[in-house]
Amino acid sequence: MAEDIRIAILGAGNIGTSIAKGLAQGENFTPGRITLTRRRLHLLEDFRAQGFEVTSDNLAAVRGADVVIISVEPQLVDHLLEEIAPVLDFDRHILISVVTGLTLRRIEEVIGKPLRIARAMPNTAIAVRESMTCIASNGPDDRALDMARLIFNDVGKTLRIREEDMIAATALGACGIAFFLRAIRAASQGGIEIGLSAKNSLAMAVQTAKGAACLLSVSGSHPENEIDKVTTPKGCTISGLNRMEHEGFSSAMIRGITVSAEQASKLYCDKC
Repeated sequence: MAEDIRIAILGAGNIGTSIAKGLAQGENFTPGRITLTRRRLHLLEDFRAQGFEVTSDNLAAVRGADVVIISVEPQLVDHLLEEIAPVLDFDRHILISVVTGLTLRRIEEVIGKPLRIARAMPNTAIAVRESMTCIASNGPDDRALDMARLIFNDVGKTLRIREEDMIAATALGACGIAFFLRAIRAASQGGIEIGLSAKNSLAMAVQTAKGAACLLSVSGSHPENEIDKVTTPKGCTISGLNRMEHEGFSSAMIRGITVSAEQASKLYCDKC
Protein backbone atom coordinates (compact mmCIF):
# COMPACT_ATOMS: atom_id res chain seq x y z
CA MET A 1 0.00 0.00 0.00
CA ALA A 2 2.83 2.43 0.87
CA GLU A 3 5.12 1.62 -2.07
CA ASP A 4 4.13 4.63 -4.18
CA ILE A 5 3.06 7.04 -1.45
CA ARG A 6 5.00 10.28 -1.13
CA ILE A 7 4.86 12.36 2.04
CA ALA A 8 5.41 16.09 2.50
CA ILE A 9 6.10 17.33 6.02
CA LEU A 10 5.43 21.06 6.09
CA GLY A 11 7.26 22.68 8.98
CA ALA A 12 10.21 20.42 9.67
CA GLY A 13 11.03 21.57 13.19
CA ASN A 14 11.54 19.24 16.15
CA ILE A 15 8.42 17.13 15.74
CA GLY A 16 8.46 17.25 11.93
CA THR A 17 12.04 16.03 11.70
CA SER A 18 11.36 13.42 14.41
CA ILE A 19 8.55 12.04 12.25
CA ALA A 20 10.89 11.96 9.24
CA LYS A 21 13.63 10.16 11.17
CA GLY A 22 11.23 7.55 12.46
CA LEU A 23 9.62 6.89 9.09
CA ALA A 24 13.01 6.53 7.41
CA GLN A 25 13.93 3.80 9.90
CA GLY A 26 10.66 1.95 9.33
CA GLU A 27 9.48 -0.49 6.72
CA ASN A 28 7.17 1.63 4.57
CA PHE A 29 8.92 4.87 3.61
CA THR A 30 12.39 5.69 2.33
CA PRO A 31 13.96 9.16 2.73
CA GLY A 32 13.64 9.76 -1.01
CA ARG A 33 9.84 9.67 -0.73
CA ILE A 34 9.70 12.19 2.11
CA THR A 35 9.91 15.94 1.46
CA LEU A 36 10.67 18.35 4.30
CA THR A 37 9.94 22.07 4.15
CA ARG A 38 11.26 24.90 6.28
CA ARG A 39 11.85 28.59 5.77
CA ARG A 40 15.42 28.36 7.05
CA LEU A 41 16.48 25.71 4.60
CA HIS A 42 20.07 25.49 5.82
CA LEU A 43 18.79 23.77 8.96
CA LEU A 44 17.78 20.79 6.83
CA GLU A 45 21.11 20.17 5.13
CA ASP A 46 21.81 17.09 7.25
CA PHE A 47 18.51 15.62 6.04
CA ARG A 48 19.32 16.40 2.43
CA ALA A 49 22.57 14.49 2.90
CA GLN A 50 20.57 11.50 4.19
CA GLY A 51 18.48 11.40 1.02
CA PHE A 52 15.40 13.38 2.04
CA GLU A 53 13.97 15.94 -0.35
CA VAL A 54 14.16 19.41 1.21
CA THR A 55 12.67 22.68 0.02
CA SER A 56 11.30 26.00 1.23
CA ASP A 57 8.49 25.83 -1.38
CA ASN A 58 5.37 24.48 0.33
CA LEU A 59 3.30 24.49 -2.86
CA ALA A 60 5.86 22.41 -4.74
CA ALA A 61 6.04 19.96 -1.84
CA VAL A 62 2.26 19.53 -1.79
CA ARG A 63 2.06 19.08 -5.56
CA GLY A 64 4.56 16.24 -5.32
CA ALA A 65 2.92 14.49 -2.36
CA ASP A 66 0.03 12.17 -1.63
CA VAL A 67 0.07 12.75 2.14
CA VAL A 68 0.63 16.23 3.59
CA ILE A 69 1.63 16.41 7.25
CA ILE A 70 1.16 19.86 8.80
CA SER A 71 3.73 20.43 11.55
CA VAL A 72 4.09 24.19 12.01
CA GLU A 73 3.55 26.27 15.13
CA PRO A 74 -0.14 27.00 15.92
CA GLN A 75 0.24 30.72 15.20
CA LEU A 76 1.49 29.98 11.68
CA VAL A 77 -0.94 27.29 10.61
CA ASP A 78 -3.79 29.40 9.19
CA HIS A 79 -1.43 31.17 6.82
CA LEU A 80 0.06 27.85 5.70
CA LEU A 81 -3.33 26.27 5.08
CA GLU A 82 -4.46 29.29 3.07
CA GLU A 83 -1.24 29.07 1.04
CA ILE A 84 -1.60 25.39 0.09
CA ALA A 85 -5.40 25.23 -0.22
CA PRO A 86 -5.45 25.94 -4.00
CA VAL A 87 -3.30 22.88 -4.79
CA LEU A 88 -4.96 20.42 -2.39
CA ASP A 89 -6.94 17.78 -4.30
CA PHE A 90 -9.70 15.70 -2.68
CA ASP A 91 -9.08 12.72 -4.97
CA ARG A 92 -5.35 12.66 -4.32
CA HIS A 93 -4.36 14.25 -1.04
CA ILE A 94 -4.76 13.22 2.56
CA LEU A 95 -3.90 15.91 5.08
CA ILE A 96 -2.69 15.03 8.57
CA SER A 97 -2.27 17.76 11.20
CA VAL A 98 -0.06 17.41 14.26
CA VAL A 99 -0.72 21.02 15.30
CA THR A 100 -1.80 21.39 18.93
CA GLY A 101 -5.35 22.67 19.36
CA LEU A 102 -6.20 22.88 15.66
CA THR A 103 -9.55 21.19 15.11
CA LEU A 104 -10.65 19.29 12.04
CA ARG A 105 -13.53 21.72 11.62
CA ARG A 106 -11.17 24.69 11.63
CA ILE A 107 -8.94 23.06 9.01
CA GLU A 108 -12.00 22.54 6.80
CA GLU A 109 -13.02 26.18 7.27
CA VAL A 110 -9.62 27.57 6.31
CA ILE A 111 -9.15 25.24 3.33
CA GLY A 112 -12.65 26.00 2.12
CA LYS A 113 -13.25 22.76 0.22
CA PRO A 114 -13.77 19.05 0.94
CA LEU A 115 -10.67 17.09 1.90
CA ARG A 116 -9.84 13.89 3.76
CA ILE A 117 -8.23 15.04 7.01
CA ALA A 118 -6.84 13.37 10.12
CA ARG A 119 -5.41 14.73 13.34
CA ALA A 120 -2.48 12.99 14.98
CA MET A 121 -0.69 13.71 18.23
CA PRO A 122 2.67 11.90 18.38
CA ASN A 123 5.59 12.57 20.70
CA THR A 124 9.30 12.93 20.01
CA ALA A 125 9.95 9.24 20.70
CA ILE A 126 8.71 8.88 17.12
CA ALA A 127 12.35 9.45 16.12
CA VAL A 128 13.20 6.04 17.59
CA ARG A 129 9.89 4.44 16.51
CA GLU A 130 8.41 4.37 20.01
CA SER A 131 5.78 7.11 19.83
CA MET A 132 2.33 6.92 21.36
CA THR A 133 0.24 8.63 18.68
CA CYS A 134 -3.43 9.42 19.13
CA ILE A 135 -5.46 9.85 15.93
CA ALA A 136 -8.89 11.10 14.82
CA SER A 137 -10.41 11.95 11.45
CA ASN A 138 -13.23 13.87 9.78
CA GLY A 139 -14.57 11.20 7.37
CA PRO A 140 -16.24 11.03 4.83
CA ASP A 141 -14.63 7.57 4.79
CA ASP A 142 -11.78 5.83 6.61
CA ARG A 143 -8.99 6.65 4.16
CA ALA A 144 -7.48 9.45 6.24
CA LEU A 145 -7.64 7.37 9.41
CA ASP A 146 -6.19 4.32 7.66
CA MET A 147 -3.32 6.41 6.30
CA ALA A 148 -2.62 7.88 9.74
CA ARG A 149 -2.50 4.35 11.15
CA LEU A 150 -0.17 3.17 8.39
CA ILE A 151 2.24 6.04 8.99
CA PHE A 152 2.23 6.18 12.78
CA ASN A 153 2.04 2.43 13.47
CA ASP A 154 5.35 2.27 11.63
CA VAL A 155 6.90 4.54 14.25
CA GLY A 156 5.26 3.32 17.44
CA LYS A 157 1.68 2.63 18.50
CA THR A 158 -1.55 4.40 17.59
CA LEU A 159 -4.78 4.85 19.47
CA ARG A 160 -7.95 6.16 17.87
CA ILE A 161 -9.70 8.61 20.17
CA ARG A 162 -12.53 11.12 20.01
CA GLU A 163 -11.35 14.43 18.64
CA GLU A 164 -12.56 16.21 21.77
CA ASP A 165 -10.00 14.17 23.74
CA MET A 166 -7.05 15.46 21.68
CA ILE A 167 -6.06 18.14 24.19
CA ALA A 168 -5.93 15.54 26.96
CA ALA A 169 -3.89 13.28 24.67
CA THR A 170 -1.52 16.17 24.02
CA ALA A 171 -0.90 16.70 27.74
CA LEU A 172 -0.42 13.02 28.60
CA GLY A 173 1.19 11.69 25.42
CA ALA A 174 3.07 14.58 23.83
CA CYS A 175 3.96 16.67 26.90
CA GLY A 176 4.17 13.49 28.94
CA ILE A 177 7.38 12.40 27.28
CA ALA A 178 9.10 15.30 29.07
CA PHE A 179 7.49 14.37 32.39
CA PHE A 180 8.81 10.82 32.23
CA LEU A 181 12.23 12.06 31.13
CA ARG A 182 12.31 14.36 34.14
CA ALA A 183 11.37 11.42 36.39
CA ILE A 184 14.28 9.43 34.95
CA ARG A 185 16.62 12.35 35.53
CA ALA A 186 15.44 12.64 39.13
CA ALA A 187 16.01 8.91 39.67
CA SER A 188 19.53 9.17 38.28
CA GLN A 189 20.27 12.13 40.56
CA GLY A 190 19.09 10.05 43.50
CA GLY A 191 21.50 7.34 42.45
CA ILE A 192 24.36 9.82 42.38
CA GLU A 193 23.48 11.04 45.86
CA ILE A 194 23.75 7.52 47.27
CA GLY A 195 27.14 6.90 45.69
CA LEU A 196 26.76 5.79 42.05
CA SER A 197 28.68 7.47 39.25
CA ALA A 198 26.65 9.78 37.02
CA LYS A 199 27.10 7.47 34.03
CA ASN A 200 26.10 4.29 35.85
CA SER A 201 23.25 5.96 37.66
CA LEU A 202 21.69 7.23 34.42
CA ALA A 203 22.15 3.85 32.72
CA MET A 204 20.39 2.10 35.62
CA ALA A 205 17.56 4.64 35.73
CA VAL A 206 16.95 4.41 31.97
CA GLN A 207 16.85 0.61 31.87
CA THR A 208 14.74 0.40 35.02
CA ALA A 209 12.20 2.81 33.54
CA LYS A 210 12.19 0.84 30.29
CA GLY A 211 11.66 -2.39 32.22
CA ALA A 212 8.75 -0.91 34.18
CA ALA A 213 7.05 0.25 30.98
CA CYS A 214 7.61 -3.11 29.30
CA LEU A 215 6.13 -4.96 32.28
CA LEU A 216 2.87 -3.07 31.83
CA SER A 217 2.92 -3.18 28.03
CA VAL A 218 3.51 -6.93 27.80
CA SER A 219 1.35 -8.08 30.71
CA GLY A 220 -1.49 -5.57 30.47
CA SER A 221 -1.27 -5.36 34.23
CA HIS A 222 -2.11 -2.35 36.38
CA PRO A 223 0.89 -0.50 37.87
CA GLU A 224 -0.22 -1.24 41.43
CA ASN A 225 -0.26 -4.97 40.71
CA GLU A 226 3.41 -4.82 39.72
CA ILE A 227 4.24 -2.54 42.66
CA ASP A 228 2.71 -5.08 45.05
CA LYS A 229 5.23 -7.67 43.80
CA VAL A 230 8.20 -5.62 45.02
CA THR A 231 6.82 -4.15 48.24
CA THR A 232 7.14 -6.21 51.40
CA PRO A 233 6.15 -5.28 54.98
CA LYS A 234 8.70 -2.90 56.49
CA GLY A 235 10.75 -3.21 53.29
CA CYS A 236 12.95 -0.65 51.60
CA THR A 237 10.70 -0.25 48.52
CA ILE A 238 7.54 0.64 50.41
CA SER A 239 9.54 3.03 52.60
CA GLY A 240 10.80 4.86 49.54
CA LEU A 241 7.37 4.92 47.86
CA ASN A 242 5.68 6.27 50.96
CA ARG A 243 8.26 9.04 51.31
CA MET A 244 7.75 10.03 47.65
CA GLU A 245 4.00 10.21 48.19
CA HIS A 246 4.46 12.28 51.36
CA GLU A 247 6.56 14.68 49.26
CA GLY A 248 3.79 14.93 46.64
CA PHE A 249 5.15 12.78 43.80
CA SER A 250 1.83 11.57 42.36
CA SER A 251 -0.04 14.81 42.97
CA ALA A 252 2.75 16.80 41.28
CA MET A 253 2.60 14.56 38.19
CA ILE A 254 -1.19 14.79 38.03
CA ARG A 255 -1.13 18.56 38.43
CA GLY A 256 1.56 18.89 35.79
CA ILE A 257 -0.60 17.00 33.29
CA THR A 258 -3.69 19.07 34.05
CA VAL A 259 -1.78 22.36 33.74
CA SER A 260 -0.31 21.23 30.41
CA ALA A 261 -3.81 20.42 29.17
CA GLU A 262 -5.02 23.87 30.19
CA GLN A 263 -2.15 25.51 28.33
CA ALA A 264 -2.54 23.27 25.26
CA SER A 265 -6.15 24.36 24.91
CA LYS A 266 -4.97 27.99 24.50
CA LEU A 267 -2.17 27.50 21.95
CA TYR A 268 -4.33 27.76 18.83
CA CYS A 269 -6.85 30.57 18.60
CA ASP A 270 -8.60 31.34 15.31
CA LYS A 271 -9.57 34.80 16.60
CA CYS A 272 -6.05 35.80 17.75
